[in-house]
Amino acid sequence: MISRSVRAVVIGMIGFIGLIGVTLAGCAGGGGRDTLEPALSAPPKAAPAAAAANEEGIKLFYARQWEAAQAKFEAAIKAQPTLAEAHYNLGLVYDALRNDKEARKHFVEAANLAPGNKAIWSSPALRQHGDVMANPKPGEFFSPAHH
Repeated sequence: MISRSVRAVVIGMIGFIGLIGVTLAGCAGGGGRDTLEPALSAPPKAAPAAAAANEEGIKLFYARQWEAAQAKFEAAIKAQPTLAEAHYNLGLVYDALRNDKEARKHFVEAANLAPGNKAIWSSPALRQHGDVMANPKPGEFFSPAHH
């Protein structure tokens, strides 16, 4: 006979293992847009207002509060239109919302603003929205007419 305490431990472990399995399955999420790509922080040289709005947007992005995150990334872009990271992050929001046209627009803008940024250029989220040029020059990520 198994004692009650051993039985309780075994049942608890089975439940815990099941919980881990459900959690891992949820994290896998079927891939693609269900899995969040990492959002990018503003560089140290960014305008303080833009950097602050971008960071608030990142928190909302990870909380999956898409509209609120979108508003913060748009505020960051308004404060500093050349902040590639805010454009990239806004592209991530649009990607999560399945708005491919807007996602592509902001990913392209991010890439054009930061041609040497490996976090942007090597991102799977960016690559799923178009053809990456082998040796881009600033402003030459995609042809504007390419869809």
